Amino acid sequence: MPAPSLDYLIFDYSEDEEGNGTWDAMASVSAARLSALTAEIASVLAWANRAFPGQRAAIEDGGDWDFDLQAQDDSGDSLIADVDARAGHVQIAAAPAGNTNVTLTISGSAAFADAFREAFNLDAD
Repeated sequence: MPAPSLDYLIFDYSEDEEGNGTWDAMASVSAARLSALTAEIASVLAWANRAFPGQRAAIEDGGDWDFDLQAQDDSGDSLIADVDARAGHVQIAAAPAGNTNVTLTISGSAAFADAFREAFNLDAD
């Protein structure tokens, strides 16, 4: 199954000396667009779970990939961002006013980095 296109998440990439990669993305959406952003995040995490099943853990703990998801309102107050990675379910609370600002960081081994880059047609630069 091909990976979905990315409409909301624009990733910045960095790499350490061992080839482990980190992608950071931030999106800011109105309440009307939050469900589409949430679905996109869920599909990215579902791809990672399918491509590297049972391998989610910090690299230093022997995992191949991991992620961090955070959400805030426009004033910087935290919002609930809940993920059930196995079920592929992501729930993010909408900001009470203004936009919901979401950051997603995905890190992975060199093998994960190559597969992620290829699956989502991402540049390494």
